Amino acid sequence: MPRKKNYVFDHVNLQFMQHRRKGSEKLLRFALWFSLSIGATFLYSLVFQKFFNSPKEEVLQQQVEELRLRYTLLEKHIDGSSSALADMRSSDNTSYRAVLDMPLIAADISEGGAGGTNRTADMTGYMNSDLMIRVRSKFDDLRTQTNIQYNSFTEVTARADEWKEMWAHLPYIRPVNVTMGLGDGMKFREKHPVLGSPRWHFGQDFRCPVGTEVHATGAGIVAYAGNDHDGYGIKVVIDHGYGYRTIYGHLSEFNVRRGQKVTRGDFIGLSGNTGTSTGPHLHYQIDLFGSHVNPLWYFQDNLTEDEYFLMLDYLSKP
Repeated sequence: MPRKKNYVFDHVNLQFMQHRRKGSEKLLRFALWFSLSIGATFLYSLVFQKFFNSPKEEVLQQQVEELRLRYTLLEKHIDGSSSALADMRSSDNTSYRAVLDMPLIAADISEGGAGGTNRTADMTGYMNSDLMIRVRSKFDDLRTQTNIQYNSFTEVTARADEWKEMWAHLPYIRPVNVTMGLGDGMKFREKHPVLGSPRWHFGQDFRCPVGTEVHATGAGIVAYAGNDHDGYGIKVVIDHGYGYRTIYGHLSEFNVRRGQKVTRGDFIGLSGNTGTSTGPHLHYQIDLFGSHVNPLWYFQDNLTEDEYFLMLDYLSKP
C-alpha cells in the first residue's frame, strides 16, 4: 500500500505542493508519540495492579494470610502456657516452698526480668511486624519463665527428698504398744522414788510388764546397747541424726548391737526392771542437740492396738 502523501497550498505559486517533513520535525513527533506510549503503559500498569493480582501475587498473599493465622494461633497457645505456668508458680510458692521452709520466688524473677539485647530488631519493617514482634517477645518470656520454674521444681524435689529422709529419722511413734499406760513424764520430782532426793525426770515412763517389745521410734544408728550402770540399767541409745537421740531404759534385754542401722518400728529389745527402778516399766527419753525434750510432743495415742501393729508391719517392709 503506497504511503499517504501530504500536500500543502503554496500561496506564492498558487498550487498544491507535496509537504516533506524535516528531520527535526520527525524526531519531535516520535518523541511525543513515545512519551504518550510510556504514559499509557504506566497508567495501565497502575490500574491493573490496583484491581487485578498476578497468579504469583495471589499465592504469596495466601501464604501471608496463612502465616498470620499461624502466628495468631501460636500466640493463643503461648498465652495458655503462660497462664498454666502462673498457676504452677503460685502452687510452688504457697504449697511447696512455704511448707518446705524455702524462700519464695520473687515476682520479678519469675516473670523473667526485663531489658537486655533487642532480639526483635530483625523483624521490623514488614507487613505484620507488630504481630511477629509480640509473639516473639511472649515466646522468649515463656521460655525464661519455664527455665526458672524447672529449676525451682528441681530445688523443691531435692528439698522434699531431704525432708523425707529427715522424717524417716525423727522419733515420731510410740516405742511400745498403745495399750501400755503412761507413767511419770518430764517433771521435777521433789523426791526420787528410789534415791529419795529431789531431781528431774527427763523422759516418759510407760507402765508395761517385763518382756514387752520395744521398737525404735525413728531410723538411725545404735550408739550404745548394754548396761553402763548409770541408773538406766540395760539400755539402748539410738542416734537419729539431725540432733536427735533416743534412750530406752530399764530393759530386760536388747536385740541390737552398737553401730547397727535401724529403721522406725524395728524391734530393739524387751522392757524390764533393771537399773534404778521400783517396778517394771520403760523409760523413754528424747534429747535434741543435748537438751531434753518432752516425748509426748512426738507421738499421739490416737491409734488402736491393731492399727499400731499394722503400722509397725508397714514400716518394717523395704
